[in-house]
Amino acid sequence: MTGISPKWAVLARLIGLWLPVAAYMAAIFYMSSQSEPIPGLRLAHGTDKLAHAMAYSLLGYLMARATIGTWPNRRPVSMAFLGALAASLYGVSDEIHQSFVPGRVPCVGDVLADAFGAFLGAYVLLFLHGRRRKLIQRLEGRG
Repeated sequence: MTGISPKWAVLARLIGLWLPVAAYMAAIFYMSSQSEPIPGLRLAHGTDKLAHAMAYSLLGYLMARATIGTWPNRRPVSMAFLGALAASLYGVSDEIHQSFVPGRVPCVGDVLADAFGAFLGAYVLLFLHGRRRKLIQRLEGRG
């Protein structure tokens, strides 16, 4: 008998989808736990929002990828929205967490930048997902 059982294949797929999400969330948590996340780095006024949006765009992308892959029979748009919403809520929890870190303060603007980035990342994933699907259809002669 070759290959792995269907149960193990599903587990391996889920680990492949969610492990990057968990690892990236842990990295965000670690950075948020530091009084000075990157020693010596001072961002110009307003550019910290760009940094938040960029960081959470990757989390939104990873979350959307994981939710779409976990529930493949559901509408990809709905699953991407769920992933972006979860990433945004993690941004809220991250700001609450920062309120307990010396030298850090929570900021509503950061939460908004996190949410913007999360939904942008999910949108990018959907865009790429649609392009991939169209390419596959074209290669199979269905499009």
